[in-house]
Amino acid sequence: MPGATTILIALILVSIVLLLVLVTRPGLTVTRAGKILAFVAFLIFPVFAGGLGVSQHLDKSKSTNFCLSCHVMEDYGKSLHIDDKGFIPAVHYQNNLVPRDNACFTCHTEYTMFGDVKAKLRGLRHVYVQYLGTPSKPLKLYTPYNNRECLHCHLGGRSFEENENHTKEAQTLQMIKNNQMSCSTTDCHNIVHRVDQLKEQKFWPGGGH
Repeated sequence: MPGATTILIALILVSIVLLLVLVTRPGLTVTRAGKILAFVAFLIFPVFAGGLGVSQHLDKSKSTNFCLSCHVMEDYGKSLHIDDKGFIPAVHYQNNLVPRDNACFTCHTEYTMFGDVKAKLRGLRHVYVQYLGTPSKPLKLYTPYNNRECLHCHLGGRSFEENENHTKEAQTLQMIKNNQMSCSTTDCHNIVHRVDQLKEQKFWPGGGH
């Protein structure tokens, strides 16, 4: 079965051929069949090809390679290879707790183009800064990290539900689930990327580093 890229290229080529035929032989549009052909060539195929192209690019933008293709994100990619069990993103990446090909998107599911209107506008700003501006350092999240990103994998898991730190006080587990107690800013899981410490770290030799 042909892939989406093959279909997209075929649509574009067919559209070009049909447009050339109509431009060189405008008399064709006089007939009913010619008008239908013009409608397909000028509207249906281009719209369909455009939609398929957008869908492909959105899907590609979920990939780790895409996220790390910006220079400002290179150190965050390196942090995934830190050989220290205390670094949460590194542990998840190295142990395949998140799919490596989509590691960034898995833990930031509502970031920029995949979030609400405000997030999408921030995504457009990122594009502007990438090509025309200067990224601010250090990079910071626009909003506090939501426990939802952790829970869509860990919720219901025995190691999460029965963890001693989660259950020693009756209200703790429910507060975590309600995003009232942060997973990433408490003493439990507060070591994330820490790109400012890269020079001091040892790195895992696997995973293509």
